[in-house]
Amino acid sequence: MTTYIVLINWTEQGAKNVRESPKRLDAAKKLLGDMGGSFKAFYLTMGDCDMVAVLEAPHDAVLARFSLMLATGGNVRTRTLKAFPEDAYREIITSLG
Repeated sequence: MTTYIVLINWTEQGAKNVRESPKRLDAAKKLLGDMGGSFKAFYLTMGDCDMVAVLEAPHDAVLARFSLMLATGGNVRTRTLKAFPEDAYREIITSLG
């Protein structure tokens, strides 16, 4: 499984309907689960992002599809970072020679 860090901000619509946000999060967790992925962590944050999620998915196309499906709801905008675990990081750095 590939790990992704997703930075999430409410849109104006999402902020107006913030009380429904927990239900939308539950629906998003189910959607990603049905696609073969999972939420590993979720945080409400202060600062540049409203929320941050750590997700796993079988491959990039699954997460791209998931992100697009979230966007169609109009409540959030996301920025996705593909995350490499420490072992992969060390392998990549070692391969530099």
